[in-house]
Amino acid sequence: MIVLRHCESEFNRLFTATRRDPGIPDPPLSEHGHRQAEALVPALAGEKIDRIIVSPFTRTLQTAAPLAQALGVKPVVHPLIRERAAFSCDVGSPPARLALAWPELDFSGLAETWWTTGIETPEEVEERAAIFRTEMSASPVWRKTLVVSHWGFLIALTAASMENGSWRRIDPTKPLPAV
Repeated sequence: MIVLRHCESEFNRLFTATRRDPGIPDPPLSEHGHRQAEALVPALAGEKIDRIIVSPFTRTLQTAAPLAQALGVKPVVHPLIRERAAFSCDVGSPPARLALAWPELDFSGLAETWWTTGIETPEEVEERAAIFRTEMSASPVWRKTLVVSHWGFLIALTAASMENGSWRRIDPTKPLPAV
């Protein structure tokens, strides 16, 4: 499967400049992030993607949108692949608000507060990543799946840090490399 870290959000842009939490819940992509998302369309054009799984945060939904449109694939929203709760950006939006912005997507499976409240331990994120890895290993279409997620979750899933807008192939049936 291909895992993709969402493109640059307004939170990332401001945090990178100041190294302080700018206090933006569920931030959208920055202008640069929108350009990164558009650039993913030709970058991933040669990949065989039949399925897109996306975290319910605005930044991942906006990252997936140009790819989904170009490929004619409707993303599946999956809260298990949300970011590790640690900053203001890790507070999400209620399903009704998300459905207004993306009426073509199904948010009906989300709880009103689907994100983690408080700070999540690395072990809790690793547990979510292990559950998702097992789900993907059992899926007959994992090889043609794109997963759009977040830095902390992807570290737990892949044992590697990824930059905004970067992607890599992983095999969920193989164990994580030792760190």
